[in-house]
Amino acid sequence: MTHTGDDSILNEQVSFLDGRLLNADEESYYDLPLISGFTDTLYNHCVRAIDHGLRFGGHGLPLMGSGDWNDGMDKVGVDGKGESVWLAFFLYDVLMKFSKISQAHNDNAFAEKCKTGADTLKKNIEANAWDGEWYKRAYFDDGTPLGSHVNEECSIDSISQSWSVISKAANEARSQIAMESAYKNLVRKDISIIQLLNPPFDKSDLNPGYIKGYVSGVRENGGQYTHAAIWLIMAFAEMKDNSRTWELLSMINPLNHSKTPEEAAIYKAEPYVAAADVYAAKKHVGRGGWTWYTGSAGWMYQLILESFLGIRREGNILRIQPCVPLGWKSFVVHYRFHQTMYHITVLQTDGNNKLKINVDGNEQFDDAVHLVNDNREHIVQASIPFISAVQNVLDTVK
Repeated sequence: MTHTGDDSILNEQVSFLDGRLLNADEESYYDLPLISGFTDTLYNHCVRAIDHGLRFGGHGLPLMGSGDWNDGMDKVGVDGKGESVWLAFFLYDVLMKFSKISQAHNDNAFAEKCKTGADTLKKNIEANAWDGEWYKRAYFDDGTPLGSHVNEECSIDSISQSWSVISKAANEARSQIAMESAYKNLVRKDISIIQLLNPPFDKSDLNPGYIKGYVSGVRENGGQYTHAAIWLIMAFAEMKDNSRTWELLSMINPLNHSKTPEEAAIYKAEPYVAAADVYAAKKHVGRGGWTWYTGSAGWMYQLILESFLGIRREGNILRIQPCVPLGWKSFVVHYRFHQTMYHITVLQTDGNNKLKINVDGNEQFDDAVHLVNDNREHIVQASIPFISAVQNVLDTVK
């Protein structure tokens, strides 16, 4: 809806499924649920889902249950008390965005509930999730932290750091420290991967779940899980760190793992599709796994188009806010809006200039491209001032 500007889907009637609740001794069960005779709008389905997720543990963070994004951590909160720091960031993002949807839907009561919940969550994150140099990953049922400097294994996890930036829930100074820690501890320049966590689970007493069954350095257990690597790069782009955004995007580009026969023999995967994993295990260093992975491919497309090239659609408005290398003088994007083509040339200019956008020779009054589906070809020129992470820091100091 943010991209299309069309929220009519929220009024569509959607059926509920009919299935039994889990028994007390069950983590899951397999069955074929039936379609019930009850329906409601998609909007109300969303409200129910968010309400159901507002369940918190002793630190005021969301319950993790038998796994969050990383379903391999299925034992962290299996007894119903473990909490997820990553889920706290994610839930904050959901609450803030859905509060705007609720307002537009004339549901001011739920919009306020979302805002209040997000504010409380933000306070609890800062009070209970910060570890000194990065954000923790979770708390086990017994209160033991995970993703902390006190852990012998998995002392730091990528997604808490990246989502501290992406969600905008974290203290900005802390999130910058957290991202520096992630870069220092998880970016493996020697083997061109970005680890999900480090050190891998192996021999410690921690039992996070079936993730520990993977060989150290394989898949989620200390290898590169490409979803998470992309989120880390998105976070650097959000921080306007041009240099690291380009460095890390180049690092995870599958083409760059197979430029020579020797590299291809190590990677052992197709260089023209996304791989879910790239291994750090000693006997399989640099090997790609689970290729043709559409989830990572979709995120990588979004990373390149929106975070790196900075092409973002908001309804009938196109924003252009790139985070490309400072050495790039220009680049071209051919953007199709329904049946209409926009040929966009982006020029990087001196940092003292302001953003200027011209469409068919006419300067835009609000620094944006106003999209019209008129079946014509349009010429867009965007002059973007150099903006870097260093400049952002200097501006902040001033």
